[in-house]
Amino acid sequence: MSVLEEMRIRSLGVIDDAVVELSPGFTAVTGETGAGKTMVVTSLGLLLGGRADPALVRVGAKAAVVEGRITVSPGDSAAVRAEEAGGEIEDGALIISRTVSAEGRSRAHLGGRSVPVGVLTELADELVAVHGQTDQQGLLKPARQRQALDRYAGGGVEGPRTKYAAAYRRLRAVVTELGELTTRARERAQEADLLRFGLDEVAAVEPLPGEDTELAAEAERLGHAEALASAAALAHAALAGDPEDQEGVDATTVVAAAGRSLDAVRAHDPALAALADRIGEISILLADVAGELAGYADQLDADPLRLAAVEERRASLTALTRKYGQDITSVLAWAEDGASRLTELEGDDDRIGELTAERDALRGELSVLGQELTDARTEAAARFAAAVTEELSSLAMPHARVSFAIRQTEAPDEESGIDIGGRSVLYGPSGADEVELLLAPHPGAQPRPIAKGASGGELSRVMLAVEVVFAGSDPVPTYLFDEVDAGVGGKAAVEVGRRLAKLARSAQVVVVTHLPQVAAFADRQLLVEKTVDGSVTRSGVTVLEGEDRVRELSRMLAGQEDSETARAHAEELLETARADG
Repeated sequence: MSVLEEMRIRSLGVIDDAVVELSPGFTAVTGETGAGKTMVVTSLGLLLGGRADPALVRVGAKAAVVEGRITVSPGDSAAVRAEEAGGEIEDGALIISRTVSAEGRSRAHLGGRSVPVGVLTELADELVAVHGQTDQQGLLKPARQRQALDRYAGGGVEGPRTKYAAAYRRLRAVVTELGELTTRARERAQEADLLRFGLDEVAAVEPLPGEDTELAAEAERLGHAEALASAAALAHAALAGDPEDQEGVDATTVVAAAGRSLDAVRAHDPALAALADRIGEISILLADVAGELAGYADQLDADPLRLAAVEERRASLTALTRKYGQDITSVLAWAEDGASRLTELEGDDDRIGELTAERDALRGELSVLGQELTDARTEAAARFAAAVTEELSSLAMPHARVSFAIRQTEAPDEESGIDIGGRSVLYGPSGADEVELLLAPHPGAQPRPIAKGASGGELSRVMLAVEVVFAGSDPVPTYLFDEVDAGVGGKAAVEVGRRLAKLARSAQVVVVTHLPQVAAFADRQLLVEKTVDGSVTRSGVTVLEGEDRVRELSRMLAGQEDSETARAHAEELLETARADG
Protein backbone atom coordinates (compact mmCIF):
# COMPACT_ATOMS: atom_id res chain seq x y z
CA MET A 1 0.00 0.00 0.00
CA SER A 2 1.21 3.52 -0.84
CA VAL A 3 1.80 5.76 2.19
CA LEU A 4 2.47 9.50 2.23
CA GLU A 5 5.38 9.72 4.65
CA GLU A 6 6.42 13.34 4.59
CA MET A 7 5.77 16.71 3.01
CA ARG A 8 8.13 19.68 2.97
CA ILE A 9 6.44 23.01 2.44
CA ARG A 10 8.30 26.22 1.63
CA SER A 11 6.98 29.77 1.14
CA LEU A 12 3.35 28.69 0.98
CA GLY A 13 0.88 31.01 2.70
CA VAL A 14 1.91 31.53 6.32
CA ILE A 15 4.41 28.66 6.09
CA ASP A 16 8.02 29.74 5.63
CA ASP A 17 9.70 26.33 5.73
CA ALA A 18 8.14 23.34 7.46
CA VAL A 19 8.23 19.56 7.32
CA VAL A 20 5.09 17.53 7.97
CA GLU A 21 5.85 13.95 9.06
CA LEU A 22 2.82 11.69 8.77
CA SER A 23 1.95 8.37 10.36
CA PRO A 24 1.10 5.30 8.28
CA GLY A 25 -2.08 5.11 10.38
CA PHE A 26 -4.04 8.05 11.78
CA THR A 27 -2.41 11.52 11.86
CA ALA A 28 -4.23 14.49 13.40
CA VAL A 29 -3.12 18.02 12.53
CA THR A 30 -4.11 20.59 15.16
CA GLY A 31 -3.30 24.17 16.08
CA GLU A 32 -4.79 27.56 16.74
CA THR A 33 -7.21 29.05 14.20
CA GLY A 34 -5.19 30.70 11.45
CA ALA A 35 -2.02 28.83 12.37
CA GLY A 36 -1.79 27.29 8.92
CA LYS A 37 -3.38 23.85 9.38
CA THR A 38 -5.28 24.12 6.11
CA MET A 39 -1.98 24.67 4.31
CA VAL A 40 -1.46 20.93 4.79
CA VAL A 41 -4.56 20.32 2.66
CA THR A 42 -3.52 22.99 0.17
CA SER A 43 -0.04 21.49 -0.13
CA LEU A 44 -1.37 18.03 -0.77
CA GLY A 45 -3.76 19.46 -3.35
CA LEU A 46 -0.81 20.99 -5.21
CA LEU A 47 1.06 17.68 -5.13
CA LEU A 48 -1.97 16.04 -6.69
CA GLY A 49 -2.21 18.46 -9.60
CA GLY A 50 -4.51 21.08 -8.06
CA ARG A 51 -4.81 24.59 -9.47
CA ALA A 52 -1.71 26.71 -8.92
CA ASP A 53 -2.72 30.05 -7.39
CA PRO A 54 0.12 32.60 -7.28
CA ALA A 55 -1.66 34.24 -4.31
CA LEU A 56 -0.54 31.22 -2.25
CA VAL A 57 3.12 32.24 -2.60
CA ARG A 58 4.40 33.81 0.61
CA VAL A 59 4.94 37.57 0.38
CA GLY A 60 8.54 38.33 -0.57
CA ALA A 61 9.23 34.84 -1.92
CA LYS A 62 9.86 34.05 -5.59
CA ALA A 63 8.05 30.72 -5.50
CA ALA A 64 6.26 28.24 -3.26
CA VAL A 65 7.56 24.66 -3.25
CA VAL A 66 5.85 21.52 -1.97
CA GLU A 67 7.65 18.20 -1.97
CA GLY A 68 6.20 14.88 -0.88
CA ARG A 69 7.70 11.45 -0.29
CA ILE A 70 5.43 8.46 -0.85
CA THR A 71 6.42 4.87 -0.19
CA VAL A 72 5.24 2.60 -2.98
CA SER A 73 5.35 -1.10 -3.64
CA PRO A 74 6.43 -2.62 -6.96
CA GLY A 75 3.41 -2.85 -9.23
CA ASP A 76 1.49 -0.04 -7.51
CA SER A 77 -0.34 2.15 -10.02
CA ALA A 78 1.62 5.16 -8.76
CA ALA A 79 4.91 3.34 -9.30
CA VAL A 80 3.90 2.17 -12.77
CA ARG A 81 2.76 5.65 -13.84
CA ALA A 82 5.93 7.26 -12.49
CA GLU A 83 8.11 4.82 -14.41
CA GLU A 84 6.05 5.40 -17.56
CA ALA A 85 6.75 9.13 -17.16
CA GLY A 86 10.48 8.44 -16.85
CA GLY A 87 10.65 8.95 -13.07
CA GLU A 88 12.76 6.92 -10.71
CA ILE A 89 11.84 5.18 -7.47
CA GLU A 90 14.68 4.98 -4.96
CA ASP A 91 14.50 2.57 -2.04
CA GLY A 92 10.75 2.21 -2.49
CA ALA A 93 10.16 5.98 -2.27
CA LEU A 94 8.56 8.16 -4.91
CA ILE A 95 9.29 11.89 -4.72
CA ILE A 96 6.64 14.30 -6.02
CA SER A 97 7.23 18.05 -6.13
CA ARG A 98 5.32 21.08 -7.29
CA THR A 99 6.62 24.64 -7.71
CA VAL A 100 4.41 27.71 -8.09
CA SER A 101 6.09 31.00 -8.96
CA ALA A 102 4.84 34.39 -7.81
CA GLU A 103 4.12 35.14 -11.49
CA GLY A 104 1.79 32.13 -11.71
CA ARG A 105 4.02 29.64 -13.54
CA SER A 106 3.82 26.08 -12.31
CA ARG A 107 6.19 23.11 -12.62
CA ALA A 108 5.73 19.49 -11.57
CA HIS A 109 8.25 16.72 -11.00
CA LEU A 110 7.61 13.02 -10.48
CA GLY A 111 10.44 10.73 -9.46
CA GLY A 112 13.00 13.39 -10.37
CA ARG A 113 11.58 13.88 -13.87
CA SER A 114 9.74 16.99 -15.05
CA VAL A 115 6.19 16.04 -16.03
CA PRO A 116 2.99 17.82 -17.07
CA VAL A 117 0.76 18.72 -14.12
CA GLY A 118 -1.87 16.43 -15.64
CA VAL A 119 0.28 13.41 -14.76
CA LEU A 120 -0.04 14.30 -11.07
CA THR A 121 -3.78 14.64 -11.53
CA GLU A 122 -3.89 11.09 -12.94
CA LEU A 123 -2.29 9.80 -9.75
CA ALA A 124 -4.70 11.65 -7.47
CA ASP A 125 -7.61 9.20 -7.68
CA GLU A 126 -5.30 6.27 -6.99
CA LEU A 127 -3.39 7.83 -4.10
CA VAL A 128 -5.56 10.11 -1.97
CA ALA A 129 -9.22 10.85 -1.25
CA VAL A 130 -9.50 14.46 -0.06
CA HIS A 131 -12.61 15.54 1.85
CA GLY A 132 -13.52 18.89 3.29
CA GLN A 133 -16.45 21.25 3.69
CA THR A 134 -16.70 21.73 -0.08
CA ASP A 135 -16.95 17.97 -0.54
CA GLN A 136 -19.85 17.87 1.91
CA GLN A 137 -21.61 20.53 -0.12
CA GLY A 138 -20.90 18.46 -3.22
CA LEU A 139 -22.58 15.47 -1.61
CA LEU A 140 -25.77 17.52 -1.44
CA LYS A 141 -26.04 17.53 -5.24
CA PRO A 142 -28.10 14.68 -6.74
CA ALA A 143 -25.56 14.19 -9.53
CA ARG A 144 -22.80 13.60 -6.96
CA GLN A 145 -25.07 11.23 -5.06
CA ARG A 146 -25.65 9.21 -8.20
CA GLN A 147 -21.88 9.14 -8.82
CA ALA A 148 -21.32 7.94 -5.25
CA LEU A 149 -23.88 5.16 -5.69
CA ASP A 150 -22.36 4.10 -9.02
CA ARG A 151 -18.89 4.09 -7.46
CA TYR A 152 -20.13 1.83 -4.68
CA ALA A 153 -21.99 -0.48 -7.09
CA GLY A 154 -18.78 -1.11 -9.06
CA GLY A 155 -19.01 -3.56 -11.96
CA GLY A 156 -22.73 -4.11 -11.54
CA VAL A 157 -23.36 -0.60 -12.80
CA GLU A 158 -20.15 0.00 -14.72
CA GLY A 159 -20.87 -2.64 -17.38
CA PRO A 160 -24.33 -1.46 -18.51
CA ARG A 161 -23.34 2.20 -17.97
CA THR A 162 -20.42 1.88 -20.40
CA LYS A 163 -22.66 0.29 -23.04
CA TYR A 164 -25.38 2.85 -22.34
CA ALA A 165 -22.95 5.77 -22.72
CA ALA A 166 -21.73 4.49 -26.10
CA ALA A 167 -25.29 4.03 -27.37
CA TYR A 168 -26.27 7.46 -26.01
CA ARG A 169 -23.40 9.18 -27.82
CA ARG A 170 -24.33 7.48 -31.07
CA LEU A 171 -27.99 8.42 -30.61
CA ARG A 172 -27.04 12.08 -30.07
CA ALA A 173 -25.03 12.01 -33.32
CA VAL A 174 -27.89 10.35 -35.22
CA VAL A 175 -30.47 12.80 -33.85
CA THR A 176 -28.25 15.74 -34.75
CA GLU A 177 -27.74 14.56 -38.32
CA LEU A 178 -31.41 13.69 -38.68
CA GLY A 179 -32.37 17.13 -37.40
CA GLU A 180 -30.08 18.83 -39.88
CA LEU A 181 -31.53 16.81 -42.75
CA THR A 182 -35.17 17.38 -41.84
CA THR A 183 -34.93 21.05 -40.85
CA ARG A 184 -33.07 21.89 -44.07
CA ALA A 185 -35.43 19.90 -46.30
CA ARG A 186 -36.80 23.04 -48.02
CA GLU A 187 -33.34 24.44 -48.69
CA ARG A 188 -32.19 21.08 -50.06
CA ALA A 189 -35.27 20.80 -52.30
CA GLN A 190 -34.62 24.27 -53.70
CA GLU A 191 -30.97 23.43 -54.30
CA ALA A 192 -31.96 20.20 -56.07
CA ASP A 193 -34.41 22.06 -58.33
CA LEU A 194 -31.77 24.59 -59.33
CA LEU A 195 -29.29 21.81 -60.06
CA ARG A 196 -31.81 19.90 -62.20
CA PHE A 197 -32.62 23.05 -64.18
CA GLY A 198 -28.95 23.80 -64.79
CA LEU A 199 -28.08 20.23 -65.70
CA ASP A 200 -31.03 20.11 -68.10
CA GLU A 201 -29.77 23.31 -69.76
CA VAL A 202 -26.28 21.86 -70.17
CA ALA A 203 -27.66 18.54 -71.43
CA ALA A 204 -29.86 20.31 -74.00
CA VAL A 205 -26.85 22.11 -75.51
CA GLU A 206 -24.52 19.08 -75.27
CA PRO A 207 -21.29 21.11 -75.31
CA LEU A 208 -18.00 19.45 -76.16
CA PRO A 209 -14.71 20.15 -74.39
CA GLY A 210 -12.99 23.15 -76.05
CA GLU A 211 -15.87 23.66 -78.45
CA ASP A 212 -16.23 27.34 -77.60
CA THR A 213 -12.60 28.02 -78.50
CA GLU A 214 -12.84 26.15 -81.80
CA LEU A 215 -16.05 27.92 -82.82
CA ALA A 216 -14.61 31.33 -81.96
CA ALA A 217 -11.73 30.67 -84.34
CA GLU A 218 -14.10 29.41 -87.07
CA ALA A 219 -16.35 32.44 -86.70
CA GLU A 220 -13.37 34.74 -87.03
CA ARG A 221 -12.30 32.93 -90.20
CA LEU A 222 -15.75 32.89 -91.77
CA GLY A 223 -16.34 36.54 -90.99
CA HIS A 224 -13.22 37.54 -93.00
CA ALA A 225 -13.40 34.88 -95.73
CA GLU A 226 -13.10 37.27 -98.69
CA ALA A 227 -10.13 39.15 -97.24
CA LEU A 228 -8.44 35.88 -96.39
CA ALA A 229 -9.02 34.44 -99.88
CA SER A 230 -7.70 37.59 -101.58
CA ALA A 231 -4.60 37.68 -99.38
CA ALA A 232 -3.91 33.99 -100.02
CA ALA A 233 -4.24 34.45 -103.83
CA LEU A 234 -1.89 37.42 -103.87
CA ALA A 235 0.64 35.59 -101.73
CA HIS A 236 0.43 32.50 -103.97
CA ALA A 237 0.98 34.63 -107.09
CA ALA A 238 3.98 36.32 -105.48
CA LEU A 239 5.52 32.98 -104.73
CA ALA A 240 4.50 30.81 -107.70
CA GLY A 241 3.50 33.36 -110.34
CA ASP A 242 0.23 34.32 -112.00
CA PRO A 243 -0.65 32.23 -115.09
CA GLU A 244 -2.45 35.21 -116.59
CA ASP A 245 0.61 37.49 -116.19
CA GLN A 246 3.35 35.90 -118.29
CA GLU A 247 5.74 38.78 -117.69
CA GLY A 248 5.35 38.89 -113.92
CA VAL A 249 8.25 38.02 -111.68
CA ASP A 250 7.65 35.53 -108.83
CA ALA A 251 9.82 34.39 -106.00
CA THR A 252 10.03 30.77 -107.16
CA THR A 253 11.48 31.83 -110.54
CA VAL A 254 13.95 34.26 -109.00
CA VAL A 255 15.22 31.77 -106.44
CA ALA A 256 15.47 29.02 -109.09
CA ALA A 257 17.61 31.32 -111.26
CA ALA A 258 19.88 32.07 -108.31
CA GLY A 259 20.29 28.37 -107.70
CA ARG A 260 21.20 27.63 -111.27
CA SER A 261 23.85 30.33 -111.34
CA LEU A 262 25.56 28.85 -108.29
CA ASP A 263 25.20 25.24 -109.38
CA ALA A 264 27.44 26.01 -112.39
CA VAL A 265 30.45 26.89 -110.21
CA ARG A 266 29.80 25.14 -106.91
CA ALA A 267 32.42 22.50 -107.61
CA HIS A 268 35.17 25.12 -107.28
CA ASP A 269 34.43 26.30 -103.70
CA PRO A 270 32.82 24.34 -100.84
CA ALA A 271 31.58 27.56 -99.22
CA LEU A 272 29.69 28.52 -102.35
CA ALA A 273 28.33 24.98 -102.61
CA ALA A 274 26.89 25.29 -99.11
CA LEU A 275 25.14 28.50 -100.10
CA ALA A 276 23.77 26.78 -103.20
CA ASP A 277 22.34 24.02 -100.96
CA ARG A 278 20.61 26.59 -98.79
CA ILE A 279 19.06 28.21 -101.86
CA GLY A 280 17.83 24.76 -102.83
CA GLU A 281 16.15 24.44 -99.42
CA ILE A 282 14.52 27.83 -99.92
CA SER A 283 13.15 26.69 -103.26
CA ILE A 284 11.60 23.61 -101.67
CA LEU A 285 10.10 25.68 -98.81
CA LEU A 286 8.68 28.22 -101.29
CA ALA A 287 7.09 25.41 -103.26
CA ASP A 288 5.53 23.92 -100.11
CA VAL A 289 4.14 27.27 -98.92
CA ALA A 290 2.81 28.05 -102.39
CA GLY A 291 1.04 24.66 -102.48
CA GLU A 292 -0.53 25.20 -99.04
CA LEU A 293 -1.71 28.69 -100.04
CA ALA A 294 -3.40 27.20 -103.09
CA GLY A 295 -5.05 24.51 -100.93
CA TYR A 296 -6.13 27.09 -98.33
CA ALA A 297 -7.84 29.20 -100.93
CA ASP A 298 -9.64 26.16 -102.35
CA GLN A 299 -10.86 24.98 -98.92
CA LEU A 300 -11.88 28.38 -97.57
CA ASP A 301 -15.63 28.29 -96.93
CA ALA A 302 -17.32 31.62 -97.34
CA ASP A 303 -20.82 30.17 -96.86
CA PRO A 304 -22.93 32.73 -94.93
CA LEU A 305 -25.23 29.93 -93.75
CA ARG A 306 -22.33 28.21 -92.04
CA LEU A 307 -21.37 31.47 -90.36
CA ALA A 308 -24.91 31.93 -89.08
CA ALA A 309 -24.94 28.38 -87.70
CA VAL A 310 -21.63 28.94 -85.94
CA GLU A 311 -22.81 32.18 -84.34
CA GLU A 312 -26.03 30.53 -83.20
CA ARG A 313 -24.08 27.69 -81.58
CA ARG A 314 -21.74 30.16 -79.94
CA ALA A 315 -24.72 32.02 -78.48
CA SER A 316 -25.98 28.78 -76.90
CA LEU A 317 -22.55 28.11 -75.38
CA THR A 318 -22.26 31.69 -74.13
CA ALA A 319 -25.59 31.30 -72.32
CA LEU A 320 -24.02 28.39 -70.42
CA THR A 321 -20.75 30.16 -69.61
CA ARG A 322 -22.61 33.16 -68.23
CA LYS A 323 -24.25 30.92 -65.60
CA TYR A 324 -22.01 27.97 -64.93
CA GLY A 325 -18.38 28.75 -65.76
CA GLN A 326 -15.94 31.03 -67.49
CA ASP A 327 -15.56 28.60 -70.40
CA ILE A 328 -17.06 25.35 -71.62
CA THR A 329 -14.43 23.30 -69.79
CA SER A 330 -15.54 24.94 -66.53
CA VAL A 331 -19.21 24.40 -67.44
CA LEU A 332 -18.60 20.68 -67.94
CA ALA A 333 -16.77 20.50 -64.61
CA TRP A 334 -19.72 22.25 -62.90
CA ALA A 335 -22.12 19.79 -64.51
CA GLU A 336 -20.10 16.84 -63.22
CA ASP A 337 -20.02 18.23 -59.68
CA GLY A 338 -23.69 19.21 -59.89
CA ALA A 339 -24.72 15.72 -60.91
CA SER A 340 -22.82 14.28 -57.95
CA ARG A 341 -24.42 16.77 -55.55
CA LEU A 342 -27.87 16.10 -56.97
CA THR A 343 -27.38 12.38 -56.39
CA GLU A 344 -26.44 13.18 -52.80
CA LEU A 345 -29.48 15.41 -52.31
CA GLU A 346 -31.84 12.92 -53.88
CA GLY A 347 -30.40 10.29 -51.57
CA ASP A 348 -31.27 12.32 -48.46
CA ASP A 349 -34.72 10.78 -48.29
CA ASP A 350 -33.13 7.34 -48.13
CA ARG A 351 -30.66 8.63 -45.52
CA ILE A 352 -33.49 10.07 -43.46
CA GLY A 353 -35.17 6.70 -43.51
CA GLU A 354 -31.96 4.94 -42.45
CA LEU A 355 -31.30 7.42 -39.63
CA THR A 356 -34.88 7.23 -38.40
CA ALA A 357 -34.64 3.44 -38.21
CA GLU A 358 -31.28 3.66 -36.41
CA ARG A 359 -32.65 6.26 -33.99
CA ASP A 360 -35.58 4.05 -33.06
CA ALA A 361 -33.30 1.03 -32.65
CA LEU A 362 -30.92 3.00 -30.42
CA ARG A 363 -33.77 4.25 -28.26
CA GLY A 364 -34.89 0.68 -27.86
CA GLU A 365 -31.35 -0.33 -26.90
CA LEU A 366 -31.18 2.53 -24.40
CA SER A 367 -34.46 1.40 -22.88
CA VAL A 368 -33.01 -2.05 -22.23
CA LEU A 369 -29.69 -0.71 -20.89
CA GLY A 370 -31.46 2.02 -18.90
CA GLN A 371 -33.59 -0.61 -17.22
CA GLU A 372 -30.46 -2.62 -16.42
CA LEU A 373 -28.92 0.51 -14.87
CA THR A 374 -32.03 1.20 -12.80
CA ASP A 375 -32.15 -2.39 -11.55
CA ALA A 376 -28.42 -2.41 -10.72
CA ARG A 377 -28.64 0.93 -8.92
CA THR A 378 -31.72 -0.14 -6.98
CA GLU A 379 -29.97 -3.29 -5.78
CA ALA A 380 -26.75 -1.44 -4.91
CA ALA A 381 -28.70 1.38 -3.20
CA ALA A 382 -30.22 -1.05 -0.72
CA ARG A 383 -26.79 -2.44 0.19
CA PHE A 384 -25.17 1.01 0.26
CA ALA A 385 -27.89 2.50 2.46
CA ALA A 386 -27.74 -0.43 4.87
CA ALA A 387 -23.96 -0.13 5.17
CA VAL A 388 -24.05 3.65 5.74
CA THR A 389 -26.87 3.26 8.28
CA GLU A 390 -24.79 0.70 10.18
CA GLU A 391 -21.84 3.09 10.19
CA LEU A 392 -24.01 5.92 11.50
CA SER A 393 -24.98 3.78 14.47
CA SER A 394 -21.27 3.80 15.35
CA LEU A 395 -21.17 7.58 14.99
CA ALA A 396 -23.65 8.42 17.78
CA MET A 397 -26.61 8.30 15.38
CA PRO A 398 -28.04 4.90 16.41
CA HIS A 399 -31.57 5.63 15.24
CA ALA A 400 -30.70 7.30 11.96
CA ARG A 401 -31.71 5.64 8.73
CA VAL A 402 -30.26 6.32 5.29
CA SER A 403 -32.04 5.37 2.09
CA PHE A 404 -31.98 6.21 -1.58
CA ALA A 405 -34.82 7.49 -3.72
CA ILE A 406 -34.36 6.40 -7.32
CA ARG A 407 -36.86 8.11 -9.56
CA GLN A 408 -37.47 8.92 -13.22
CA THR A 409 -39.25 11.91 -14.72
CA GLU A 410 -42.11 11.35 -17.12
CA ALA A 411 -41.29 12.48 -20.66
CA PRO A 412 -43.73 14.96 -22.22
CA ASP A 413 -43.96 12.73 -25.28
CA GLU A 414 -42.62 9.41 -26.53
CA GLU A 415 -40.15 11.08 -28.88
CA SER A 416 -38.23 12.66 -25.99
CA GLY A 417 -38.09 9.64 -23.70
CA ILE A 418 -37.12 5.99 -23.40
CA ASP A 419 -39.20 3.19 -21.96
CA ILE A 420 -38.35 2.30 -18.36
CA GLY A 421 -40.77 0.09 -16.46
CA GLY A 422 -43.48 0.64 -19.06
CA ARG A 423 -43.26 4.44 -18.88
CA SER A 424 -41.70 6.94 -21.25
CA VAL A 425 -39.18 8.83 -19.13
CA LEU A 426 -36.55 11.49 -19.70
CA TYR A 427 -32.98 10.26 -20.04
CA GLY A 428 -29.45 11.63 -20.14
CA PRO A 429 -25.83 10.50 -20.60
CA SER A 430 -25.88 8.52 -17.32
CA GLY A 431 -29.27 6.91 -17.68
CA ALA A 432 -32.80 7.86 -16.71
CA ASP A 433 -32.37 7.71 -12.94
CA GLU A 434 -32.54 10.62 -10.52
CA VAL A 435 -30.76 9.50 -7.37
CA GLU A 436 -31.26 11.23 -4.04
CA LEU A 437 -29.80 10.31 -0.67
CA LEU A 438 -32.39 10.49 2.12
CA LEU A 439 -31.89 10.68 5.87
CA ALA A 440 -34.32 9.98 8.69
CA PRO A 441 -32.34 11.15 11.76
CA HIS A 442 -34.63 9.53 14.35
CA PRO A 443 -37.55 7.10 14.54
CA GLY A 444 -40.77 8.54 13.25
CA ALA A 445 -39.04 11.11 11.08
CA GLN A 446 -39.87 11.02 7.40
CA PRO A 447 -36.85 10.41 5.19
CA ARG A 448 -35.80 13.74 3.67
CA PRO A 449 -33.03 14.73 1.25
CA ILE A 450 -29.85 15.22 3.25
CA ALA A 451 -29.68 18.77 1.92
CA LYS A 452 -32.85 19.50 3.91
CA GLY A 453 -32.91 16.89 6.63
CA ALA A 454 -29.34 16.93 8.00
CA SER A 455 -27.66 19.43 10.28
CA GLY A 456 -24.02 20.35 9.79
CA GLY A 457 -22.87 17.79 12.32
CA GLU A 458 -25.13 15.09 10.91
CA LEU A 459 -23.92 15.82 7.42
CA SER A 460 -20.31 15.46 8.57
CA ARG A 461 -21.05 12.08 10.04
CA VAL A 462 -22.98 10.94 6.97
CA MET A 463 -19.99 11.99 4.88
CA LEU A 464 -17.63 10.03 7.10
CA ALA A 465 -19.92 7.01 7.09
CA VAL A 466 -20.06 7.09 3.28
CA GLU A 467 -16.26 7.23 3.09
CA VAL A 468 -15.86 4.36 5.53
CA VAL A 469 -18.22 2.27 3.39
CA PHE A 470 -16.21 3.21 0.31
CA ALA A 471 -13.04 2.16 2.09
CA GLY A 472 -14.43 -1.36 2.25
CA SER A 473 -15.52 -1.53 -1.39
CA ASP A 474 -13.30 0.89 -3.31
CA PRO A 475 -10.34 1.81 -1.08
CA VAL A 476 -7.61 4.35 -1.71
CA PRO A 477 -4.29 4.37 0.20
CA THR A 478 -4.73 7.77 1.92
CA TYR A 479 -7.71 9.74 3.19
CA LEU A 480 -7.42 13.42 4.05
CA PHE A 481 -10.24 15.04 6.02
CA ASP A 482 -10.25 18.82 6.42
CA GLU A 483 -12.59 19.93 9.22
CA VAL A 484 -14.96 17.11 8.28
CA ASP A 485 -15.92 17.01 11.97
CA ALA A 486 -17.33 20.55 11.86
CA GLY A 487 -20.59 20.86 13.77
CA VAL A 488 -19.86 17.73 15.80
CA GLY A 489 -19.21 17.71 19.52
CA GLY A 490 -19.48 15.70 22.74
CA LYS A 491 -20.12 11.98 22.41
CA ALA A 492 -20.58 12.26 18.66
CA ALA A 493 -17.06 13.71 18.35
CA VAL A 494 -15.66 10.76 20.28
CA GLU A 495 -17.43 8.36 17.93
CA VAL A 496 -16.07 10.24 14.91
CA GLY A 497 -12.57 9.87 16.30
CA ARG A 498 -13.15 6.21 17.00
CA ARG A 499 -14.44 5.62 13.45
CA LEU A 500 -11.50 7.46 11.89
CA ALA A 501 -9.17 5.28 13.94
CA LYS A 502 -10.96 2.19 12.63
CA LEU A 503 -10.61 3.47 9.05
CA ALA A 504 -6.89 3.97 9.72
CA ARG A 505 -6.46 0.26 10.31
CA SER A 506 -6.77 -0.35 6.56
CA ALA A 507 -5.61 3.00 5.15
CA GLN A 508 -3.61 6.08 6.00
CA VAL A 509 -5.84 8.79 7.48
CA VAL A 510 -4.86 12.45 7.88
CA VAL A 511 -7.34 14.73 9.68
CA VAL A 512 -7.14 18.49 10.11
CA THR A 513 -9.27 18.98 13.21
CA HIS A 514 -10.14 21.35 16.04
CA LEU A 515 -11.76 18.62 18.16
CA PRO A 516 -9.69 17.06 20.96
CA GLN A 517 -12.04 14.06 20.96
CA VAL A 518 -10.92 13.31 17.40
CA ALA A 519 -7.24 14.16 17.86
CA ALA A 520 -6.97 11.85 20.87
CA PHE A 521 -7.56 8.81 18.68
CA ALA A 522 -4.70 9.66 16.33
CA ASP A 523 -1.57 7.53 16.16
CA ARG A 524 0.37 10.75 15.66
CA GLN A 525 -0.62 14.32 16.47
CA LEU A 526 1.06 17.25 14.72
CA LEU A 527 0.90 20.76 16.13
CA VAL A 528 1.12 23.70 13.74
CA GLU A 529 2.31 26.91 15.44
CA LYS A 530 3.20 30.34 14.12
CA THR A 531 6.18 32.33 15.34
CA VAL A 532 5.99 35.87 16.63
CA ASP A 533 6.33 37.29 13.10
CA GLY A 534 3.28 35.29 11.93
CA SER A 535 5.10 32.60 9.95
CA VAL A 536 5.37 28.85 10.32
CA THR A 537 8.99 27.69 10.28
CA ARG A 538 10.60 24.27 10.35
CA SER A 539 10.19 24.19 14.13
CA GLY A 540 6.55 25.23 13.78
CA VAL A 541 5.28 21.74 12.90
CA THR A 542 6.05 19.36 15.71
CA VAL A 543 5.10 15.81 16.65
CA LEU A 544 3.40 15.85 20.05
CA GLU A 545 4.16 13.12 22.53
CA GLY A 546 3.61 12.58 26.22
CA GLU A 547 3.11 15.75 28.22
CA ASP A 548 3.15 17.96 25.12
CA ARG A 549 0.19 16.10 23.65
CA VAL A 550 -1.76 16.32 26.90
CA ARG A 551 -1.09 20.07 27.01
CA GLU A 552 -2.34 20.57 23.43
CA LEU A 553 -5.47 18.51 24.05
CA SER A 554 -6.09 20.57 27.18
CA ARG A 555 -5.84 23.77 25.15
CA MET A 556 -8.26 22.35 22.61
CA LEU A 557 -10.68 21.36 25.37
CA ALA A 558 -10.67 24.49 27.52
CA GLY A 559 -8.48 27.03 25.78
CA GLN A 560 -6.08 26.71 28.74
CA GLU A 561 -3.06 24.47 28.62
CA ASP A 562 -2.61 24.31 32.42
CA SER A 563 -6.21 23.74 33.47
CA GLU A 564 -6.24 20.72 35.78
CA THR A 565 -9.78 19.83 34.77
CA ALA A 566 -8.89 20.03 31.10
CA ARG A 567 -5.72 17.97 31.68
CA ALA A 568 -7.71 15.27 33.41
CA HIS A 569 -10.21 15.22 30.56
CA ALA A 570 -7.38 15.09 28.01
CA GLU A 571 -5.74 12.15 29.77
CA GLU A 572 -9.12 10.42 29.92
CA LEU A 573 -9.58 10.90 26.18
CA LEU A 574 -6.15 9.45 25.47
CA GLU A 575 -6.84 6.52 27.76
CA THR A 576 -10.17 5.87 26.00
CA ALA A 577 -8.45 5.95 22.62
CA ARG A 578 -5.69 3.58 23.78
CA ALA A 579 -8.28 1.19 25.20
CA ASP A 580 -10.10 1.10 21.84
CA GLY A 581 -6.86 0.51 20.01
